[in-house]
Amino acid sequence: VLPPPSAPRTKTIYIVYVIAALDITWMFLQFSVTPYLAKKLGFNTLWFGYLQTTVGVIQLCGGPMFGRFGDIFGARAALSLACSSTVVFFLLLAIAENPAMLFIHKLPTIFMHVVPACQMVVADLSAPEKRADALSKLGLCFGVGMIAGSTLGGHLNTRFGETFTAGFGAVGSTFSLLLVLKFIPKTTKSQNKSKSIFNVGEITRLLKFPGVKRTFLVKIVAGLPSGIFQVMFSIIALDFFKLKPEQNGYLMAYFGIASMVVQGGVVGRLTARYSESSLLLLSIGVSSFVGLAQAYMQDVFQFCLTVVPMMFSLSVFNVITDSMLTKSVPPSDTGTMMGLCASVQSLLRTVGPTVGGFMYVNYGISSIGLLQFVVNIAVFVHLLQRHLRKTPGHQE
Repeated sequence: VLPPPSAPRTKTIYIVYVIAALDITWMFLQFSVTPYLAKKLGFNTLWFGYLQTTVGVIQLCGGPMFGRFGDIFGARAALSLACSSTVVFFLLLAIAENPAMLFIHKLPTIFMHVVPACQMVVADLSAPEKRADALSKLGLCFGVGMIAGSTLGGHLNTRFGETFTAGFGAVGSTFSLLLVLKFIPKTTKSQNKSKSIFNVGEITRLLKFPGVKRTFLVKIVAGLPSGIFQVMFSIIALDFFKLKPEQNGYLMAYFGIASMVVQGGVVGRLTARYSESSLLLLSIGVSSFVGLAQAYMQDVFQFCLTVVPMMFSLSVFNVITDSMLTKSVPPSDTGTMMGLCASVQSLLRTVGPTVGGFMYVNYGISSIGLLQFVVNIAVFVHLLQRHLRKTPGHQE
């Protein structure tokens, strides 16, 4: 089975962008339900951290397997599985009336990898030299979804309550599923030889390709501190900034706008002009100073000043590492690679809430920013030394 020719390819990529934007919308809709529902059901900061960690662990297990599933059974099957799981997830959230149910509703997240599946399709259907740009456009969808989901979620939750908002999410996810069944081709790659999803060897084999292990390590180590800040943010907004659901929605929408400007307008231009290794250095350098600024911020206004550089460093960092990693492996393995990349995010979500909760409760918000500053400076210096040792003008 061969991937579709060039004109349908572009159409498929655009449909994928729509599906991704919708999925992010439903996810941010959910973010305006869960923290408030958890508070109603008597969860404190620590238990809310455990809830987040549960999702991280489940997705950490699901990510690479889901990626293999996409490589073997094709894009349509993978996206259908992801969207169906999202529908179940929202239905369970709508009927969650006790703490146990709040944990149970997180179980479908094992297959809820719509974004990695979309990344796989985009990576398969885009030329290698255009890949970072095509992947950064998915980030644009992230911005759109973030704005739509946060604003919509804040309004629906304030006016109609948690159950209605969750039900709305279920209906929305069903619409996403219908789009997948109608428009996504059965497969976007030439046939994959090995048929086993649970083959750990097949997954770890990718780490043996040149440069993969090192890029992965950088992704985990440099990504951890900002990951801690992101997972703790809903608590920081509630506790440190004392924001109400609607204000939180507006702040998230501002995040989204910043992210859209960066991903839509800046990343593509930068990747066309500079080498990926230089951009990786830049993003880690900027991130360390964002950490320093967040360690000393006092109010929401000061935080808003750090949002644009924060979104810039996050976007460039994620797009460049994803692009470097998918280029390091054969085209038949892009799904598994994207699954592994997603599991890095899940790993951060697993460790983040526990470590972040501990640091926030014991040492305050500044400890999280300082950790980001120290870790990123260290990674930056290490990469800069490698970069300078390389012959001038040599691109990785």
